Amino acid sequence: MKSFLQTTEWLKFQEQVGHKTWRFDNGKIRANIIQHKIPFGKNYLYIPHGPEILFDKISGGLKNEIDNFLKYLKELAKENKSIFVKMEPLADVVTELVFRKGIKRSKKEIQPSRSVIINLSLSEGELLERMHHKTRYNIKVAERNKVKVEDSNNLDIFWKLLGHTTKRDRFFSHGKDYYQKLLALNGGEFKVDLVLAYYESKPVAGAIILCYGDTGYYLHGASDYNHHQLMAPYALHWENIKHLKREGFKYYDFWGIDAQKWPGVTRFKLGWGGDAREYPGSFDIPISKFWYFMYRIVRRAF
Repeated sequence: MKSFLQTTEWLKFQEQVGHKTWRFDNGKIRANIIQHKIPFGKNYLYIPHGPEILFDKISGGLKNEIDNFLKYLKELAKENKSIFVKMEPLADVVTELVFRKGIKRSKKEIQPSRSVIINLSLSEGELLERMHHKTRYNIKVAERNKVKVEDSNNLDIFWKLLGHTTKRDRFFSHGKDYYQKLLALNGGEFKVDLVLAYYESKPVAGAIILCYGDTGYYLHGASDYNHHQLMAPYALHWENIKHLKREGFKYYDFWGIDAQKWPGVTRFKLGWGGDAREYPGSFDIPISKFWYFMYRIVRRAF
């Protein structure tokens, strides 16, 4: 299973938005490595959905390959004065192999460790049948309100909707330039679309969908709560699902649930009747023990 976060296109995108990056690939182990800055002039290195271990390419000792990779990470971190390395592998077997090397489990996750994934090989009738009855009802409400869903290239509209959403739900968003560069990430294996839902020509909800491989990923969403009774997000996602199905994609990934952090969003995503998928979580390799200790103290305080 390969993640779009481990592609060269994603690494280039991270460089465009201001991160220093590296690519480790010896034909046996692959990893995108991204530097993240934190307060006090410090930084850490991050491997999203990785590393990937190509077991069929390893003919010698697996232990030596992992040891060499971890040695490379530690040397790279020291050269760049990084206080730790964070990795969030997709496969349990990768975690089991590297966890013995003094790596610590971390409560601080960058990518969500749980998601909801819709199987698009099911018929529309089967997809509707698997949904929570409230989700089906709200799709009908949006249809009765004549909510229309269209592709768009107007980031200003989405940015305005996102401002409403972040203020209401009190969550962090990237700067506008980040979304601009993300929407430009088309070509090769990537396709990124901005989709908007309208009521009487007024935009009331939006989503950024990234397509890679056989999957469409719902990465970012926004809506105008003043029009919540229209149930526009339900129309938005139902049209996304039907469109991706027609285009031959196999899955629609809602990209992240957490009942404690985002109870409302989690209920919304679970209501679509998809399969919950859980990933191993987040793991840290401390490089500077003192600064890593201080970092964790500060994290707990906030």
